[in-house]
Amino acid sequence: MQPSVIEMMYSQRDEIIKQWKNEVAELNQFDSTLPTNWFHETNEKFVNLIMDTLDLEENEAKEQFRSFAERLMNAGWPLSYFTKGMQLFRRVLVQMLTSDESFESEKVFETLNEVERWVDGVINQLVDEYTGSWENTLHLQKLALKELSAPLIPVFEKISVMPLVGTIDTERAKLIMENLLEGIIEHRSQVVLIDITGVPVVDTMVAHHIIQASEAVRLVGAECILVGIRPEIAQTIINLGIDLRKFPTKSTLRKGIETGLELTQRKIVSTS
Repeated sequence: MQPSVIEMMYSQRDEIIKQWKNEVAELNQFDSTLPTNWFHETNEKFVNLIMDTLDLEENEAKEQFRSFAERLMNAGWPLSYFTKGMQLFRRVLVQMLTSDESFESEKVFETLNEVERWVDGVINQLVDEYTGSWENTLHLQKLALKELSAPLIPVFEKISVMPLVGTIDTERAKLIMENLLEGIIEHRSQVVLIDITGVPVVDTMVAHHIIQASEAVRLVGAECILVGIRPEIAQTIINLGIDLRKFPTKSTLRKGIETGLELTQRKIVSTS
């Protein structure tokens, strides 16, 4: 930034901040639940940060913006607050520059271009910060989902259950298959119950993945029972013409376990 522009901005700092606050006040519409005093306090910090970093070294200025943005990101503030805030600051600054009688008219385009580059640089950095944070959060969520998704749980000797919850896509179907086969070997399961009670929609693709899983179970010497067939799921399967007759199905997990016990020559008896 040109020293003359920075000097002008510092000399009119209070007026620039005042005009920016008036412009940015409307941004509170992005979250009506945000406390007004917190919003105004954050605006105060934001605009002072912008002014205070004008004459800093690039790396130092970036670090201060990064630290400020990180705190607000963790608090749930949207990216639009930063981008719109910087755009409004550019508008206020341009208005101040062009209305200043001492401003050299022959340098107007050069100065405005410099202001544009500076504001765009800050916006790009904030977008990068948010993108990086979002990608990191998404990566951690995927890891957590992978750790918690589709576990094979031994419930009795030689009988295991795999409860499925949520939507099943191709990537998750691959994970289900891996956990299923590895779990059968590890737990020495002879009967596996795949519980789809928590699967909201069973379409052709989901049914295809389930059929593949049951065939894989059969290939490693175990029996597969599909449980959790709700009436609406049964109707959908019939309407889609999906053939699930190749392996047993039960409406509830309890009935599936009873069948599993029978297949392993056991049964539940009352002791009373």
